[in-house]
Amino acid sequence: MISRKYSRTYHYPFSPGTTSDDRINYHIQEDIFRIQTLVHTEKLDGENNCLNRYGVFARSHAAPSETPWTRHLRERWATLRHDLGDLEVFGENLYAVHSISYARIDAYFYVFAIRENDQWLSWEEVQFYAHLLDFPTVPELAIQTQPFTMAAIEVDVNQWATQPSIFSSYDAHSGEPCTREGIVTRNANGFPVDEHSHHVFKYVRKGHVKTDEHWTRNWQRARLIHEQSTDLR
Repeated sequence: MISRKYSRTYHYPFSPGTTSDDRINYHIQEDIFRIQTLVHTEKLDGENNCLNRYGVFARSHAAPSETPWTRHLRERWATLRHDLGDLEVFGENLYAVHSISYARIDAYFYVFAIRENDQWLSWEEVQFYAHLLDFPTVPELAIQTQPFTMAAIEVDVNQWATQPSIFSSYDAHSGEPCTREGIVTRNANGFPVDEHSHHVFKYVRKGHVKTDEHWTRNWQRARLIHEQSTDLR
C-alpha cells in the first residue's frame, strides 16, 4: 500500500446514524476537555478522496482510483502533483450524486483535512493550503473556544443537524428538501495521526444512506449551480 487511508472518525454518543461498522466515542467528555478550540463543519454527502504525490485515492487507499467520477480529480492532480510534496489532501468528492443532491455547489471537491507525514494539520493550515491549491473547504458552521460544555455542544450540533445544507440539500430519490447529512467537529489545532479518534467527532442523521450495491452502475453526475434550474436555487 502506497498511501494510508483516512483515519476512522468516531461518532458522538448522541449521533443517531451509526451502523454496525461504526465506532462511538464514549469518552468524548475527556477529549473535549483537553481541546482549546473546536471547529464545526458540515458533513457533505460524497466520496472521501485523497490527493497525494502518488495519485488520487478513494476510501480504501489500496490503489489509485480509476472510477469515472474521479476523472475530474485525476485531471486536477496531473497539474498539482509536483506541488504536493508530503501533503495529502482529503476532501468530499461530490461529482457523483449519492443520497443527497445539492442545488448550490459551485465545485466538486471540498477539502476537510490535510495530512503531512504523521501529523494532521490545523484547520488554519488546511484553509491555507486548500486556497493555495485552488480548492474550497467544507462549509464552516462555527468555531468555539473554551470554556464550553458537552451539553452545550450537543444542543448546537442537534440544532445544526435539523437544518438544510448550506448548499441547499434535496433527497436524491424523492427530490424533496432534506436536512444536511451531518456535522463533523475537529480540534482547530494540529494533532498526531495516531490521536485522530480523540480530536475529530461526527454526527450523522438516521437512515441517511439510500444507495445500494447497484449505485455504481446507475450513478449520475451532480449539477453545479449554474446548471440548476432557478426553482432549486
